[in-house]
Amino acid sequence: MNEQHFIAGSTKTIAAPPTVPAASVTNSIKPEFIRLSKPGTLCPWTGLSRSKLNELILPCPANDHKPPVRAICLRKKGARRGVRLISHDSLLTYLRNLETEGGESK
Repeated sequence: MNEQHFIAGSTKTIAAPPTVPAASVTNSIKPEFIRLSKPGTLCPWTGLSRSKLNELILPCPANDHKPPVRAICLRKKGARRGVRLISHDSLLTYLRNLETEGGESK
């Protein structure tokens, strides 16, 4: 689609930049790591809640203190807070294994 701009009595036609639908971008890009979803929201990649993701990545009684999904925490030295990143491949592998076993997680 072209746009016309009127500048001091002259007409210039410029091409509009191409647009890519958001759905095709999110479906074609596979991240290596994903962040925990914000409280009260679901993970956009899996639909799991934040509490369920925490249950899968942190040692707790629900997973016998052996998290089935890999995750890392990035934080500066001495900082109390950081960013927790979940291995996307590890999470999907865990979910696919549940599917093939036909069972549910603990």
